[in-house]
Amino acid sequence: MGGLRELTAPFLVSGPTGVSIRTRLRVTSADALVLNEVGRFLGSLASADLAARSRQGPAHDAASWASRKRALTVSSSARWAGSVTRSTDDQWALARRGQAAEMAWLRGEITRIEARLARPLGTKADKRAGPARGYATRSEWHAKSRRLRALRHRLIALEADWAAGRVRVVRGGKRLARTAHRLDETGLSRETWRERWQAARMFLAADGESGKRWGNETIRVTDAGQVSIRLPAALSHLANAPHGRYVLAATVAFTHRSGEWQDRIVASRAVAYRIHHDTLRCRWYVTASWKRMPVPVMPLRAALAHGVVAVDMNEDHLAAWRLDVHGNPVGEPRRFLYDLSGSAQHRDAQIRHALTRLLHHTRRSGATAIAIEDLDFADGTSRERQGRSKKFRRLVSRFPTARLRARLVSMAAERNIAIVAVDPAYTSRWGAQHWQKPLTTSTRKTQRHDAAAVAIGRRALGHPIRRRMAPPPHDRSDRAGHRTSQAGPEPRRREGPRPRMPGPRTRSVPPGCGAKAGDQCAQHHSGHAAGHSSWEQDEFPLSPQEWSTPCPRDTGLQGGARDNVGCRPVPGA
Repeated sequence: MGGLRELTAPFLVSGPTGVSIRTRLRVTSADALVLNEVGRFLGSLASADLAARSRQGPAHDAASWASRKRALTVSSSARWAGSVTRSTDDQWALARRGQAAEMAWLRGEITRIEARLARPLGTKADKRAGPARGYATRSEWHAKSRRLRALRHRLIALEADWAAGRVRVVRGGKRLARTAHRLDETGLSRETWRERWQAARMFLAADGESGKRWGNETIRVTDAGQVSIRLPAALSHLANAPHGRYVLAATVAFTHRSGEWQDRIVASRAVAYRIHHDTLRCRWYVTASWKRMPVPVMPLRAALAHGVVAVDMNEDHLAAWRLDVHGNPVGEPRRFLYDLSGSAQHRDAQIRHALTRLLHHTRRSGATAIAIEDLDFADGTSRERQGRSKKFRRLVSRFPTARLRARLVSMAAERNIAIVAVDPAYTSRWGAQHWQKPLTTSTRKTQRHDAAAVAIGRRALGHPIRRRMAPPPHDRSDRAGHRTSQAGPEPRRREGPRPRMPGPRTRSVPPGCGAKAGDQCAQHHSGHAAGHSSWEQDEFPLSPQEWSTPCPRDTGLQGGARDNVGCRPVPGA
């Protein structure tokens, strides 16, 4: 088992902590003008507040936050100022976490490139000892040395920003901002780009407030679907309702989770709303979100009490197979296909459809848990980690790990199905080694992905991936069926192939040592002293009384002898 990395134990994935639903807002032209005016005005306030927050850096405290909020309250309102400042703080914190993640990635890349540059050209890697492989050609070595220099410069600049507390955030998106310099390549006109840019920088989001009417005082949505907005002080002249509010002519209706949303607003529990404009479709949408109470996590053993549906995630499909509590595959393997080509909306719909079919299959099979690999390819798409094959790196980068995992956890929580994450190490290799051939029949050809799903499920259940050896023949002392029972989760070194033990391949003990090195005279062998001892057999079988007669050798009495058939008195002794 040398050279294998330490495996992490399977664990239950915690459920979602929040809910978000969205519906279309069919506004009139007058409503669209008011929403655009309010969104652009609040967006300008959010941009100024983000600049002020960035100048403060890590020295920000409660007093500086209160000062920023008071400055925004003058031109808007206290509730709008609170929403803007909280959104700004979250955006700055997200940019700060992004800086830390990028620095960690840069340091890892620099370390790996330095280790490979130090190795001779063409040197192969030693997986057991640890040294990395060398670069194949001199030109590749030279290109990597230039890349190492560029990464070091990036790291120095990033560390300087981190020490100074600077973050580089573009409201509206960096990609859209750079598109303005290459409109000819993208085929956009200046007016179309400006419309998208203004829509992306608008701010129409309000946090919920428990105890207030309908759960939100700034953007209010009633149970009948009426939408009204509390206008900022500078735009109070646009109000068409008392108390500086604007009531939209259009109504909304949430179809997804409508009952849960109705229960919250009727009870005046906090619900946050966000209104945004999709310029590509020329549509307005409203999104409602709220927090959920944390659900107690059940024990892992209870979640796996009815077996598990193991899932092997691939580029274009999900390979699933149900396993019982003993780790045995039940029924037939299933495939749930999806196509990740096309737009982001198409990919998201494909993943959602595949997961819906998977959850329906889990319900029909009677299992209450789904086992899936704990994959994370966030920093694993570079050539230093995945090799020189562009096809394989593209395959790894196309894996929908984060999106599929988030979707699966949120959708499974609604059906009370637990998600068990397992270590992905060696599942495909050991599954094909131990399960692909035994599960192949004349009517079923088991694929490598199906065998990997079985390996994932057995690891989630706590069983070893390798199958038990066949029972020994009947003429052996331990008899058939001795090794068919499953091993419990407690024994160590139960994963992978059986380790090679030193010594001869047979289980016999060499002469002169071990249990056979005792008194050889006590055994019956041809040519041995024990083989020349005379013995006598009766003409008739022994009676039950003679069988029950105690042996003199056992009782310590003299005058009796033991033969090779049984213990009986010898005539004439």
